[in-house]
Amino acid sequence: MLHSQDLGGAWELREKPGDPAIAAAVPGCVHVDLINDGRLPDPFLDDNEKAVAWVGHTDWQYTREVAWTGPAHDRIDLVFDGLDTVASIELGGVSLGRTRNMHRSFRYDVTTLLAGGPQPLTVRFESAYAEAERVRELLGERDNAYPEPFNFIRKMACGFGWDWGPTLVTAGIWRPVRLEGWSTARLAAVRPLTTYTSGVGKLNLTVDIERIRDCGLSATILLDGHQIGSVVAVNADSARSEIDVPGVEPWNPRGHGEPALYTLTVVLTDGDQELDRWERRVGFRSVRLDQTPDDAGTGFVFHINDAPVLIKGVNWIPDDIFPSRMTRERYARRLGEAAAAGVNLIRVWGGGIYEDRAFYEVCDELGLMVWQDFLFACADYPEEEPLHSEVVAEARENVSRLASHPSLITWSGNNENLWLHGAMGWGSSGATWGSRYYLETLPEIVAELDPSRPYQAGSPWSGSWEHEPNDVDHGTFHSWEVWNREPYMNYRLSAPRFVAEFGWQAPPAWTTLRDAVSDDPILPDSPGVLHHQKADDGNGKLARGLTADLPRPESVEAWHYLTQLNQVRAVRTGVEHWRSHWPHTGGAILWQLNDLWPVTSWAAIDGAGRYKPLYFALGEMNADRALTIQTRDGGLVVAVLNDTACTWTGTLTVNDQDVSVAVAPRSVAHVPVEAAGDPVVVARLGDARALWFADDHPLADGGLTVDVQIVTGGLDVHVHATGLARDILLQPDRIDPQAIVDRGFVTLLPGESVTFHVRAPHTLDPSLVEVPWVLTDLATVVNGQTGTSKC
Repeated sequence: MLHSQDLGGAWELREKPGDPAIAAAVPGCVHVDLINDGRLPDPFLDDNEKAVAWVGHTDWQYTREVAWTGPAHDRIDLVFDGLDTVASIELGGVSLGRTRNMHRSFRYDVTTLLAGGPQPLTVRFESAYAEAERVRELLGERDNAYPEPFNFIRKMACGFGWDWGPTLVTAGIWRPVRLEGWSTARLAAVRPLTTYTSGVGKLNLTVDIERIRDCGLSATILLDGHQIGSVVAVNADSARSEIDVPGVEPWNPRGHGEPALYTLTVVLTDGDQELDRWERRVGFRSVRLDQTPDDAGTGFVFHINDAPVLIKGVNWIPDDIFPSRMTRERYARRLGEAAAAGVNLIRVWGGGIYEDRAFYEVCDELGLMVWQDFLFACADYPEEEPLHSEVVAEARENVSRLASHPSLITWSGNNENLWLHGAMGWGSSGATWGSRYYLETLPEIVAELDPSRPYQAGSPWSGSWEHEPNDVDHGTFHSWEVWNREPYMNYRLSAPRFVAEFGWQAPPAWTTLRDAVSDDPILPDSPGVLHHQKADDGNGKLARGLTADLPRPESVEAWHYLTQLNQVRAVRTGVEHWRSHWPHTGGAILWQLNDLWPVTSWAAIDGAGRYKPLYFALGEMNADRALTIQTRDGGLVVAVLNDTACTWTGTLTVNDQDVSVAVAPRSVAHVPVEAAGDPVVVARLGDARALWFADDHPLADGGLTVDVQIVTGGLDVHVHATGLARDILLQPDRIDPQAIVDRGFVTLLPGESVTFHVRAPHTLDPSLVEVPWVLTDLATVVNGQTGTSKC
């Protein structure tokens, strides 16, 4: 039986041999070890990012002694699940190899080296900059949307800085390391492709075997402990089996049924002796991407288990700039937050990483579909060596590694490279730029290893060079003219076939901003605030985005409130417009769910894990049943959005009009509105409500009264309006840094009330609700007041 011995935990870290060592944690990275040792300031505070830049230009080495303490075996392997990035490994003074890819694992036979007892293990990391610049010198310059050379090294691109992230180029043993002892043979890879057709599951299983000696081996296949098949490999390195699995329930995405999972076990044996065992939770489902041409262009609708699925997605970036700090608990929290906001798909963006196994397992359990980019983003990438073979090895390993996860529904070749190469006029030198990866290499690998899932050449991509890659009428579309140059109302000027990226910025929660910036006074354009705004002219775009509908803020607190509100309004405008065009528009993926440090960005959850108001608005926009008022042909319609399996029937009330509706499952109905001259239109159907305001609707005092009650776990803040009170917001972190609330912006009609449930791990002072800007509304801000609640 294969035995594993963990080599994680305490190591020593130093810059070069002979230097004093500091304690290092493995898995981990250099920056975190230096911070823990007091040698680095917090890189998230003010502009400390600049003060720690030297770390990325320095070589480092990790050391410890290792010995095999398990039972005797024919073979002992040293296995690294991840090395970031350019590493040379020595055991007992003997060189084992050199790595240059963060996104791969590495295995070395160390049987003879450990035969004599404990040996020193040294992992030397060369600066990623030095490697990238060496490859750039070898292969020639390539164009890039950012100034750093991330496209010359197989490393997490956003670690070199992005328009929402810091430049913190780290190094380290970032994933687990272990010794493995085995005899005769081991399971080198197990690749189960699970599908579901006509009520029957099908398992297409490939088992790759590494062996020391030729002999007849068997692999027994069990599902939930019951044998469903076996394969025999006589002197072979691979075996395959196709097995029908009747009686299983399908894995369904959120909103379409239960995500049924089963435990699949593969046991490798030599006669009666068990040699190795592999086990994962799997699910059976079919995936099809409908890209049928029609009169309007080329569609883009996912079908899961033969049912079309409206995509309510979010883009995912690494949740920490130092991804070795991620844990299963943190993945579960963040992905659970996405699911609670009505999200059904997570796009793993191509400038990050192939996430840990725990990420995909949590998605499997929650019914969250995963769109996985291959790791290329916003640049031209050389296709020659030494990069080409690394790309192939990386892709083959990760396609095989992730194949068991039913949540994974599509592979995509890159982020924006096919589009930007032409749109930005890149490639004037005629050098290779990556197109062969996206149009030949990667689709061939997916076709060989994972034909159960559709492959896309990139995002955006119109399907062929017949159309410009970011064509609104064909395939996937990235909507960035809005935000960069256009107001958010321009979302309504088109109905893309699928929106894979769109978004609008806002600062993080107030406490997150204050914890990261020590400016005094703090202003929208004070140095620390600007350092935590990485987008090109980001604050200028925020300011210009306010001019159409909202006043010029008179204070930093007003700026913070108004930009948060504008982010919600912008995203709501896009999502509700595109949902009203289902299935012509197959869905939308918000840029972005999360942040990896405290920053002004497009995220719904900020870098400290606090919810922006956008997070709560997502839950409203993604509701399975919802109403939205839209313009059509010069008038207004109520779009009745029914993303459930049942017909939605009832009386739709629009101001003083009643209309009986019956909206079929997974469909949208449009009901014309007669509202000439009405300053406010209110539509109601069951518990759903939608509001529409005339452009010149005045903002008057809503006559708010507030009552605060102490309850178990926090405070209940009851707010009542005697008039129209628009965009009431309670910011819980202004009461206490650990406080949370259950909703974002709320608009009350005359006579309506709402309760904000504020919770914290300790007792809260109810009088703090009266502190300026804890509870405020739009009229208060527009009238230049401070947002003091009326208790």
